[in-house]
Amino acid sequence: MPYRKVRDVDKLQRLLSGVLMIEADVELAALLTHLVEEACSLVGAQYGALGVLNESRTALAEFITYGLSQERELAIGARPTGRGVLGVVVADGETLRLDRIAEHPLSVGFPEGHPAMTSFLGVPVRTPSTVYGNLYLTNKLDAERFSDEDEALVEALAQAAAIAIENNRLRDRLRLLSVIEDRDRIARELHDRIIQRIFAIGLALQEASRYAISDPTRAAIARGVDQLDIVINELRATIHQLDADPLPGGLRRNATDLIDELAAILGPRPTLDFSGPIDTTVPPRVADHLLAVLREALTNVAKHARAEHCAVAFAVDDGTITLRVLDDGVGVDSARGGAGLGLANLAQRAAILGGDFSIEALDPHGTRLTWRVPLGAA
Repeated sequence: MPYRKVRDVDKLQRLLSGVLMIEADVELAALLTHLVEEACSLVGAQYGALGVLNESRTALAEFITYGLSQERELAIGARPTGRGVLGVVVADGETLRLDRIAEHPLSVGFPEGHPAMTSFLGVPVRTPSTVYGNLYLTNKLDAERFSDEDEALVEALAQAAAIAIENNRLRDRLRLLSVIEDRDRIARELHDRIIQRIFAIGLALQEASRYAISDPTRAAIARGVDQLDIVINELRATIHQLDADPLPGGLRRNATDLIDELAAILGPRPTLDFSGPIDTTVPPRVADHLLAVLREALTNVAKHARAEHCAVAFAVDDGTITLRVLDDGVGVDSARGGAGLGLANLAQRAAILGGDFSIEALDPHGTRLTWRVPLGAA
C-alpha cells in the first residue's frame, strides 16, 4: 500500500480524511474536486487535474481542474483528448513522474494560453480491473521534482477517486433498474386491474341503460359511459409514457454524449463543467429540455459564432438548474436578444417550466447564453 511511504503524520491524517470522504453522502463531482484540491495541497503543486473517461472510453466524461480561473480555462480551449503524456498514464495504467514535461518523447506541447508547466506527476485513477482516468499534478512549488512521498499520497487519493467513480456508476445502474422495475409494475397494475375494472363498469352501465324508464336517464348513462371511455384512453396514454425509456445514464452522461455528437461541427471541443447534485435532483422532464437547449445553443455556436473556444456549465443551486454556454466568437446584438438565431424556442421552453432565458454579448467579444428553471418544474 502507498501509505507506507508517507512519513509525515499530519499529511497521513489529511490523506486518510480525504480517502474516508468516499463514504460520505457527497455528490461525485464535489468529491472529485475535493480530492484534486487535497492532492495539490498535500504535495505542494501549483496545478492539478482529474480526467474521467466515459464508459465507452472514447472521450472524457469529466475534467476537473485546480489552479486555473474560469477565464484562463476558456482561453485554453478544448480539454485534453488523451494524446501525449496524459495518454501514456491512461494507456499504461502506471504512475509517471517527470522533472520536465517537455523532455518526454511523447510530449505534444501546450495550446496557446496554457500556463507554463515543468515538473509532472501523473497517476492512473484505477481499480485492480479498470482504469477510469488519470489524476495529474504539475509545477511542484518548493522543489524541482515530485518525491516518492508525493507519489504515494497522490496514488492513494487516485485510488479513492476510482472507488468513488465505480460506486457512483454502480448506483446509477441500480437506480435505473429500480426505476424500470417500478415503472413496469405500475404499467401492469394500470392495465390489468384499473382499466379492466373501468371497462367492466362501462359494460354494466350499458346493460343498465336497457332497463332505464326515461330517455333522460338513458342519455345520462350514455354520457357516463363516454366519460369512462375517455378515462380508459387517458390511462392507456399514461401506460405508453411509462413504457418509454427514461433518460439513460443521467444528464451528465447525455450532455457529454451530445457534445461528442456535435464535435464534428463545433471544431474545438467545448469544456464541460457540472456543479451541484445534477443527476440526483434534476427531473427527467427538465433534463430533456436542458439537452434540447444545449443542442440548440451549440448548433448556433457552430453556425454563427466563429468561436475558437466554448464553455458549457450546468449548476444546481438553491432549487434551480442553470445552463450557461459561453463562447469567444463574434457575439450577438444583446438588444435584439439573439433574434435571427432561432432562439425563440429556448425562451419558450424556459417559460413553460417557469424559468428564464437570456443571451448577451460579452466585452470585447463573445456571447453568454443563460437558461435557468426551477427544479420543481417537472
